[in-house]
Amino acid sequence: VGSEGTLGVITAATLKLFPEPRSVATAWVAVAGVQQALTLLNLLRESSGDRVSSFELIPNVALALVREHIAGAKDPQVEPSDWYVLCEIASSAEENMDALLEAALGDSMDRKLVQDAAIAQSDAQRANFWKLRESVPESQRHVGASIKHDISVPASAMPEFVERGTALVASIAPEGMLVAYGHLGDGNLHFNLSKRPKFSDTAFMARREPLQRAVHDLVAQLGGSISAEHGIGRYKVGELERYAAPLELELMRGIKHTLDPNGIMNPGKVLRKV
Repeated sequence: VGSEGTLGVITAATLKLFPEPRSVATAWVAVAGVQQALTLLNLLRESSGDRVSSFELIPNVALALVREHIAGAKDPQVEPSDWYVLCEIASSAEENMDALLEAALGDSMDRKLVQDAAIAQSDAQRANFWKLRESVPESQRHVGASIKHDISVPASAMPEFVERGTALVASIAPEGMLVAYGHLGDGNLHFNLSKRPKFSDTAFMARREPLQRAVHDLVAQLGGSISAEHGIGRYKVGELERYAAPLELELMRGIKHTLDPNGIMNPGKVLRKV
């Protein structure tokens, strides 16, 4: 698991099943910034007995793209803000999770963490909230070329990463519009840029390498990873060589050679083919 097919071939798998949650509460929440979202996450974990099942950070620019380009996407009906959170708490027992979430969000409003919130009142409204989040990648395709980074940093460092990363985008790639969204709870962010309409794809994509280097350098400074969900593959082999310690690479190559001396398992992925 996690070796991208370079260390073996999966011939069987065992699944561990969990009961479907009986009680779920979902909310679309307007927050002033990433720091407020992170503080809200910690408060929700505490007040719900750590039953937060989802906590997605979404910028207003992403919501605007989805509303413009995705058929059937409905406005979440909360006060406009630069940032939003899609949060969900769940229980395998019959509990009033809506009341628990409402109380936590009310407390957060009193603490000035939350500007506005809408708790889903039906399965249809909950599905719409998730449609808004899950349609972000598709909405980006409608506006043209994208430069994407799949990174992770410690959750506590996410506010600093977003602030400094936003400044990098402005200085290195002004042709791009930042669309940064992802799973704040585990520090995984899709730090993407979409081309602004008045620029050509060529001019925009010329910024990819310098921006990628700057973003990955920042990730390394903050103790994060240049690859979170989507792996190293072939595309990031050089980046792994740049940021991993020499001893780490040596050990990885040693394991690879031991398990795959002929280099036939997904050659060229993760480690350079020799």
